Amino acid sequence: MRVSRLMLVTLRDDPAQAEIPSHKLLLRAGYIRRVASGIYAYLPLLWRVLQKVSAIVREEMDATGALETLLPQLQPADLWQRSGRWAGYTAGEGIMFHLKDRQGHELGLGPTHEEVITDLAADLLRSYRQLPVNLYQIQTKFRDEIRPRFGLMRGREFIMKDAYSFHSDEASLRDTYAAMDGAYRRIFRRCGLRAVAVEADSGAIGGSASQEFMVTADAGEDLILTSADGCYAANQERAVSLPTPPVELPGGLRTGGAGELLATPGQTSIEQLVGAHGFEASQLVKVLLLLARFQDGYLQPLLISLRGDQQLNGVKLANAVSARLAGDHGVLLGIDPLSFELVAALNRSEGRSIDLSAFPLGYLGPDLDDGLLSGSRPSLGVEGREVRAGSSGVAALPQPPRQQLSAKFLRLTDPTAAQLPAFVCGANQIDRHRVGASWQGLQLEPEVVDLRAAQPGDRCLHDSAQTLTAARGIEVGHIFQLGKKYSEALGARFTNESGEEEALWMGCYGIGVSRLAQAAVEQNHDGDGICWPVAIAPFEVIIVVASSQDPLQSELAERLYGHFQAEGLDVLLDDRPDRAGVKFKDADLIGIPYRLVVGRGAASGVVELVERATRQSQELTVDAALEAVVAAVRSGRSGLQVPGAAAG
Repeated sequence: MRVSRLMLVTLRDDPAQAEIPSHKLLLRAGYIRRVASGIYAYLPLLWRVLQKVSAIVREEMDATGALETLLPQLQPADLWQRSGRWAGYTAGEGIMFHLKDRQGHELGLGPTHEEVITDLAADLLRSYRQLPVNLYQIQTKFRDEIRPRFGLMRGREFIMKDAYSFHSDEASLRDTYAAMDGAYRRIFRRCGLRAVAVEADSGAIGGSASQEFMVTADAGEDLILTSADGCYAANQERAVSLPTPPVELPGGLRTGGAGELLATPGQTSIEQLVGAHGFEASQLVKVLLLLARFQDGYLQPLLISLRGDQQLNGVKLANAVSARLAGDHGVLLGIDPLSFELVAALNRSEGRSIDLSAFPLGYLGPDLDDGLLSGSRPSLGVEGREVRAGSSGVAALPQPPRQQLSAKFLRLTDPTAAQLPAFVCGANQIDRHRVGASWQGLQLEPEVVDLRAAQPGDRCLHDSAQTLTAARGIEVGHIFQLGKKYSEALGARFTNESGEEEALWMGCYGIGVSRLAQAAVEQNHDGDGICWPVAIAPFEVIIVVASSQDPLQSELAERLYGHFQAEGLDVLLDDRPDRAGVKFKDADLIGIPYRLVVGRGAASGVVELVERATRQSQELTVDAALEAVVAAVRSGRSGLQVPGAAAG
C-alpha cells in the first residue's frame, strides 16, 4: 500500500474530546473518527488491525474445535423475558437499545447472545451424542452506555468475539472452560499484550464461576488486586482479603448496653469524628441508608453497617440483596443512597410518601427504628426516574406506574463491624453519637454478609504474610461457567445416556476485539506515537523516501517495496512529496514496527533501518536490511517480540 492512496490524515494536536493516550493517538494517527458519542468509524488503518486481531482469535478458537457462526443482531424481547433479563437490561442497567417494530413487537439490539444461542440449542441439540458443542462469532454489539468514554474502551457500538458451549455434564463444561482459558492466554500473548487473569464477578451474565483477562495499563477503569507470590489475583469487585485488625476502644469507654451519648454537633463524617474526639476509624460503625428497587416495583430500604475504616463493595451488596429478594420480586434494577434527590423523584403521588427529613442523616445507628418507614404510603406512584446500581445520581428513564415500599429495613452487616465487641455509632438523634455500644446492648443480631471492598495493603486469605497490591486494568476478555441458568429458563434440554431429559450445561466466553486493539495502544506507545506489536500492526514495515524528487531514492524504494511484497510482508511505501521530517513524524505516530529510510545512501546501496519500539537504528546494505526485516517480522508475527530484532 502507498501512503498517497491510504487516505491518511494525521493531527498534530490532541483532540479535545480524548482523555487517555490511546484514544488521543488513534484519533491523531488517523485510525478512527468520531461519528457520535460512543460511535466511531474504523478507518482503513484500524480495520487492518482489527482483521489481524480477528484472524488470531479465529485461529485459536478453531484450534479448540469451536465452530464459527453468525447470530442476528436484532433479537426478540420474548427470549430475554423468558430468561428474566429483559427488565434488567432495558429498565435497570439500561444498556440495551430496544424498539418496537411496525407490528408492535418489542426487539433489542444485542449486547450479548446467550438467549438467542440457547433457543437455537433447544431446537438443534437433542442427545448427549451431539455434545459438547462450542459456537462462536465475531460481530458488532450494541450497548447504550450512560457515559461513553475513552474511545473504543467504552463505546455504544463495538466488535466482540463471543462463544457459547453446551455440555452434558459439569465436568465437560469445566474442560472447555479450561481450554478457553488457555486459548485466551495464547491470543493475548500473540497480540503482544501483557494480560493477567483475575477472579471476577459474573454480573448480569450470571453463572457459578468467571474469570476476567485484564491488560494492565494506567488508564484502566478496573482495579486489580494481586499477591506478590502470584497465587491470587482478582478484580476489586470480587476480591476478598483479611482486613487490618481494629483498634479496640479503651476499657473506660466500653460502657456496654446501648452506649453513652456523646455530643457531636455537625460531625456527620468519619473524618470529623476522628478529628474531634481522637477515635480511630476502626472503632466506629458507619451506617448507610440505601434503597433497592426491583422489577415488580418493590422498594426495599437498606441499612448497611460497616466498620468505619472500610468501604462498601457495591457489587457484593447487589449480589446479597438479589439473593434474598430477587426470587420474590424479580430482577434488581438498582441500589442508590436514599437521598433527598431520590426521594424527590419518588414522591410524585398524592398523599404521604417517604419523609426523609425525619431521618437523622449523618447520625444513623444500626438500630434505626423501622417505624420511620410507617409514614410512607404502601403504594407510591413514581414518574419517569430510575436509579442504577453503582451510579452517582438519578437517571431519567421510564418506570412502572406503581411501587410497593417495604415497611421494614433489610439490615446487613459486614463482618468487620459485626466482630467489634464495642464501638462508636450514630445515636439516631441529630448531633449525637453513642460510645461503647455493643450489638447485644442494641438488642440486634446482625445478619453478617461480606460487603467490604478489599483494599491494597490488606492481608491475603491464602497467606496472611502476603499483602495485596493494586494495578489498573482494562478488561479485554471474560469467561463464564453458566451452568444451567439459561437452558432451564429457555427449555434447552437433551436426552442423557440413561434416556432421561435434563437441561444443558453451558459456558460463555467473550473477547472485546475493538477494545483489545485500543488496549494494545494503551500498553504500547511513547511520546511520539503508537508502537504496534508486529502481530497486529496495520503494516509491518514502512519505507520512507527522504526525497521523492531523487530518482535513485525512488527507484530503490520501489525495489524494496516489491521485494517485501514478494516475501509476503505487509509493507507501506510513503511516496508523498512531503519533507522527510513530516514523513518521519507520521511514521512514528502511526507506529509501524520497522522503518526503512531510503536517503542519500541510496547511491551506494545503503539504507537506514529503525525499530519503532526501541528506536534502535543502523545503516545497512540493502540485502542485509531486507534479511533483517523479514526475519524480525516473521518472529514478531508469532507474538514473540524480540527486543533489538532490527539488528538482524
